[in-house]
Amino acid sequence: MSNASTQMNATVAEVTQRIAERSKERRALYEKRMADQHRRGVHRAELACGNLAHGFAACSPQEKDTLKLMNSANLGIISSYNDMLSAHQPFETFPATIKAAASAMGSTAQFAGGVPAMCDGVTQGQPGMELSLFSRDVIAMATAVGLSHNMFDAALYLGVCDKIVPGLFIGAARFGHLPAMFVPAGPMPSGLPNKEKARIRQLYAEGKVGRKELLEAESESYHSPGTCTFYGTANSNQLMMEVMGLHLPGTSFVNPGTEMREALTRFATEQAIRNTDAGGEYRPFYKQIDERAIVNAVVGLLASGGSTNHTMHLIAMAAAAGITLTWDDFTALSAVTPSLMKVYPNGQADINHFQAAGGMSYLFRELLGAGLLHGDIPTVFGTDLTAYTQEPFLEDGKLVWREGPEESLDKEVLRPVATPFAPTGGLTVMKGNLGRGVIKVSAVAEEHRVVEAPVRIFDDQNQMKGAFESGELDRDVIVVVRFQGPKANGMPELHKLTPFLGVLQDRGFKVALVTDGRMSGASGKVPASIHMAPEALDGGPLAKLQDGDIVRLDANAGTLEAKVDPATWERRPLANADLDHYHVGMGRELFGGFRHLAAGGEEGAGVFGGFEADDLALQVNQIAQEDA
Repeated sequence: MSNASTQMNATVAEVTQRIAERSKERRALYEKRMADQHRRGVHRAELACGNLAHGFAACSPQEKDTLKLMNSANLGIISSYNDMLSAHQPFETFPATIKAAASAMGSTAQFAGGVPAMCDGVTQGQPGMELSLFSRDVIAMATAVGLSHNMFDAALYLGVCDKIVPGLFIGAARFGHLPAMFVPAGPMPSGLPNKEKARIRQLYAEGKVGRKELLEAESESYHSPGTCTFYGTANSNQLMMEVMGLHLPGTSFVNPGTEMREALTRFATEQAIRNTDAGGEYRPFYKQIDERAIVNAVVGLLASGGSTNHTMHLIAMAAAAGITLTWDDFTALSAVTPSLMKVYPNGQADINHFQAAGGMSYLFRELLGAGLLHGDIPTVFGTDLTAYTQEPFLEDGKLVWREGPEESLDKEVLRPVATPFAPTGGLTVMKGNLGRGVIKVSAVAEEHRVVEAPVRIFDDQNQMKGAFESGELDRDVIVVVRFQGPKANGMPELHKLTPFLGVLQDRGFKVALVTDGRMSGASGKVPASIHMAPEALDGGPLAKLQDGDIVRLDANAGTLEAKVDPATWERRPLANADLDHYHVGMGRELFGGFRHLAAGGEEGAGVFGGFEADDLALQVNQIAQEDA
């Protein structure tokens, strides 16, 4: 398939052009910096003998001889391996596979550094969750530390889950002169059906089953090495990396521990070497990832019903590559991107069912055919994106790619553009006198998308449990959980609230959630306007709300309004909250500087200050002085 014969969707083309124009100066500065880094070269060619000796002291004699040859490639491995978390445990064996594959190519690979990988599933509702979002930027910095020795001609990034892949991407972007290959581990095999898991969780919230039954259900769901199989942030990460051409075709959702997964890891190593200067086909990250790739990531996210976390992560990721992406870009693209996937929480199937129904190759075929993806972007595969309608197969132990299915094998899970589950991506920016936020409605039934009700305000998610158990919330209600933004407490996910809200909705009440915190990729059947900005601690209007105020949430219109007389609203003081308990214990005191520096959700909730902002301001001042 070729985009040469497919006309780009007019809105996709327009949004892409708008991003390019908006980012022009910032992107030019980024590209200049990356070109300068490339011109300086890999420093092992220039290192003093003592420096180079330190760089390969632990290598075998053969590896040392190869590293002395400056025309061979040396790959840096950045890995999120740890053996506690199922998604990252398979990475334990990857470095040995990579090193053997590199050696067979006459090159080398070194483990450049590890990055932290925490699991929101483990920390959900716990103090550790308040480190979760900031771990993304820690991972970016740890990536930079690992690559700072400048011994490498390319880098392999081993990561899967929520903040890990965005953090690796940000780090890769700042080393954009290096070719980058993202190498996933794959999802665990299917376990307890998602519908049954959700049912047990709600029964537990109502006190109808005990902790033993709940733990049994959870253990049957999350049961082996590999990524969780629901379609949350982790699997959204994998889809986006492939849509941006940073994965090999069809590699995102192959289970770990299989012959195919091993073969893909070997091929990724070989291809990364081919992509280096020494390999003869230099394909650096900075020439591969531009506004077209970022738009592809947004379209892929929307078409698949992916994680709302990426309304922040993608903004931060784009910024690292000198590109300014906004929430309004998401809304514009959502309006023309059909919903093609139903994977839990948007449906009952899991990611393995999606893979069996046609997977990424079919999704690519449909989106490229509709002109919704930029097929002309360069990829790590050495082709443009149109080759990604292929999927990998093993023939006599050798990896080959063949065209994937032309029709979905299960239209309850994966549909063509002609008959989508919904005509839009189901993601909308919410606007009104309560600020701006985002809402995902792909799992929200039409009859639940408009809620007008009195608010019940909480400044801590743990307060809601008591109110639910006392029956105080047995009514139409919009639950507001505020002081949950990046500056307040690191913006934790609030999935602890999901079972309670689901029970209230099942009892026939009109229910919604409004928060300056997060709900992530597992946002479910209750409408939730999240990432509200400015956050309450930063003078956001959520701090003006009082218990009993009537609020109208209209997900169809994208509006969120407190029905309070404007003059009264203007005079309202901002509420305060005692946040000291959020800032101490479980390492949270170490992140005080991050909370102080954090941008709002609409700016990506990062702590890096926009990278080029100071230099761009200096350029503007210089131009102004010259004009004067």
